[in-house]
Amino acid sequence: MKYIITLVLTLLVTTGFSQNASEAETLLNDVYDKTKSYDNIAIDFKYVLQNTNENINQETRGDVVMEGDKYLLNILGITRMYDGKTLYTISPEDEEVTISSENTEDENTITPSKMLSFYKEGYTYSMDIVQSVRGRKIQYVKLNPIDTNSEIKEVLLGIDANTKHIYNLIEIGKNGTKTTLTVNSFKTNEPISKTLFTFDESKYGDYYINRLD
Repeated sequence: MKYIITLVLTLLVTTGFSQNASEAETLLNDVYDKTKSYDNIAIDFKYVLQNTNENINQETRGDVVMEGDKYLLNILGITRMYDGKTLYTISPEDEEVTISSENTEDENTITPSKMLSFYKEGYTYSMDIVQSVRGRKIQYVKLNPIDTNSEIKEVLLGIDANTKHIYNLIEIGKNGTKTTLTVNSFKTNEPISKTLFTFDESKYGDYYINRLD
């Protein structure tokens, strides 16, 4: 939901909102700086897609390894590999590999490489509720798209107040769809292969290679 600040707000309320936004920005920057200090990050997560109007309730697990802008994501039987320049989408079920630049995706999509920095442009934000999850203090930050044409209504980012790691990300669409990504494990500076983000076409000799310009 895009915030609507009316002219009838008092100076006290306006000042409170500014402080709230500043506090949220500080927390988000702390999370960003903390995660950027790692050589790499490996996350195992649960992904839930819900839309009560369409009777959709889908739950799955996935994992992703990120190193800078590069990532290797496995979810819903699909592997998505981004080497910093090119995105490879590998579908064993279809025996197909789609090769494209990442910018062919919907600009509203929050990809793994943007998950830690997407808020820096195009959003206003404020502190939201605090929850206790198995003894962990989770501080939520609400993000609202500035673009009124965005398909995203709002995003809630849950942050572990102690570790400054992301606990979950909840995206609510204007069409009523709610997607929730919850981190099950968060590992850093793991030993990874130098070729982890390198696509080897010889491994997919029987696959259809779909190259998008």
